[in-house]
Parts: sequence; C-alpha cells; structure tokens
Amino acid sequence: LAALGACAVCHTAKDGVPYAGGLALPTPFGTVITTNITPDVETGIGNWSYAAFERAMRAGLHRDGRQLYPAFPYPSFARASEADLQALYAFLMSQPAVRRENEPSKLTFPFNLRPLMAGWNLLFNRGGELKPDPARSAEWNRGRYLVDGLGHCGACHTPRNALGAEKAGSAYLAGGEAEGWEAPALTKLSAGPIPWSEAQLYAYLKTGTSQQHGTAAGPMAPVIAELKELPDADIRAMATYLASLNEPLPAAEAEALVARIEQQTARAANPATSPIGRLYEGACAACHETGRAAPLVNAGPALGMSSKLHAQMPTNLVNMLLEGGQHGIGSMPSFATVLDDRQLAELAAYLRRRFAPEQPAWSGIEDAIARARKSN
Repeated sequence: LAALGACAVCHTAKDGVPYAGGLALPTPFGTVITTNITPDVETGIGNWSYAAFERAMRAGLHRDGRQLYPAFPYPSFARASEADLQALYAFLMSQPAVRRENEPSKLTFPFNLRPLMAGWNLLFNRGGELKPDPARSAEWNRGRYLVDGLGHCGACHTPRNALGAEKAGSAYLAGGEAEGWEAPALTKLSAGPIPWSEAQLYAYLKTGTSQQHGTAAGPMAPVIAELKELPDADIRAMATYLASLNEPLPAAEAEALVARIEQQTARAANPATSPIGRLYEGACAACHETGRAAPLVNAGPALGMSSKLHAQMPTNLVNMLLEGGQHGIGSMPSFATVLDDRQLAELAAYLRRRFAPEQPAWSGIEDAIARARKSN
C-alpha cells in the first residue's frame, strides 16, 4: 500500500532517509516541503494515534489541528478503505524512527494562510470511501479503487482549476502537470498515435516501457519503480480499469498502424541529408532507429509511437533530452552538457517533424529548454 501511494517517493529528500521528508515539491502556488512520516516521536508521526493518522489521510488535518496542503493528496486517500488505512499506519509505524526536523513550506500569499484550506475542503474534499460499482467486474472495481484511491493517479494526470483542485467530469485523467513535466492523458484523449490497450497499459505499469507509447520518465519513473512491489493481479486490475477509459483498436488494426508508422519514419524514407539529420544519426539512431539488421538488446522505443513526440507541447521531450532516463534494461544518456540550446531546439524540431509528421510544428521549444535548464 505504501508503494502504491508512492509514500517514499515524496517523503524522501534527495539522498535522504526513506520517509524522513525534506523533498521540495514545486507547485503553482509555491514550494511544499514534505514532512517526516517515520515513527520518530518528536519530528515524525511516532506520537500519532491511528485516529489522528486517519484524519490526516481523509480530512487533511494535522494531529495539532493545522490544515494540510493538498499537495498531500488526501482527497484521493480519503477513498481508501478503513482496513487499508490501518495497514498503512501499521507499516509506517514499523519503520525505523529518524529524527529530522520538518522545514516550513514556502507558498505565496494568500495560499500560505492554512486556515483558508478549511474553505477549500468544503468545496473540493467531499469524497468518501470508494464503493464498488455492481454493474462492473471485480477486477474493474479493484483497478478503479487502486487508481482513484491510494494510487492517486489523478493528482498528476488530471488538470487542476485556479484553486488547485482536480477538475471533474470529462477532465478526469485528461492530462496534468507534475514537477515541470506534463502528465499525459490516461484516457482516449491520449496524444499517442495508437490508443492505449489493456496489454500496453499492463506492460507500462509493470516495466515502465510500452512499445507503442514510450517509457516512463521524470516523476513517473520512481512511481513505476514503486509499483513493482504490487501483486501482479493489482497491476492487471489497474490496466483493466484504465483501458476502459480508452477506445483500443483491434489487435490487427493496431499492428497495421504500427507497421505503417515504422515504414513512414524509417531511415530509408528519411535520409540524413541535413546537419541536424546527421546529428540525430550520431546521437539517437543507434538506439531508436527501426529496421536495424541486428537490434540492440537495450534498444530504446520506436520514436514514431512516442507520446512525447506527439504531445501538444515539447516539454517532456526537452526534459528527456536534458535528463536522460531508463528504459527497460537500457538507459538514455543526458545531452545537457553535450548539446547547446540551439542544437537541442533543432533536434527537438527535427524529431517532431520526422516522427510525428501529421502533427503541427512545435512553438516555444526555446522557452521549454530555458525552463528545463533553470529547473535542473
């Protein structure tokens, strides 16, 4: 349950002790510093009763009565069952106690006034424990419970309103933002050229890689690492539920579309006749080019299917070029110190033009690079 909720991901500072807090989370309203949730009596939650813990998880209230900020996604956690919250409490209380003083968050006025959160909760935290839909299968209901509850997928993948609350209705899981990355839509609004299928969702959640969509990167990479702790049945249930929000193509139609995209974007159809094309050949083609006679064991995903290249904005591609990342047993290097801003912008434009030819050219690539450089 702690892995599903990615508790350690947010409550562990860089190179810090797990669950001891101290991670700075950027938000549109300022920076939230995550707290110590080890059972240390003085600086953690060691003197919290279960009732106090449950109140924080469901109502967003600290043991001392202070309002918590919804960067801690208690509106999602409120949907968890009593048994699961009790188990999570027992797990956290069994961890090593670490003394680490909590640092104050730095939010802009008036969002730094915690009492205002009482009004926010009246407006936006009305959910309770999630009940099964009798018209759906047990696996579907389990998947929805995991996605909407402790999994809190909507915290990143649902857009938020001006007050920082998740939008409802058709905006559900329609794409959001997390730590300078775009969290793509998990519904039929996905930008990828091939709709998500249950099999591809399962592969992505299980391994962090989908051959028809790309690889997990940025804030999603550590989430995938945590999901490895889940039983396989839970991963399959999440895939079943999320697939129901999409409109998958029949297998034969999807395979034909993959073949057409690979043919359209292959080397033979796109000879490297320009300087930026030759830069791509040297920096990217060895791992990503389709149709190689002897593919690399740790080859990267085919770029023609990448949701990063089909997205409306270049944000995630730019972040990936600068930060690099893992894909399966392989890794992509960072080009932050290898390519200058002009080369990065030209490469991003080339990749978009070649591997998403049906999409319009990106604007604002230079601005995306500047923002990413600043945040790194």
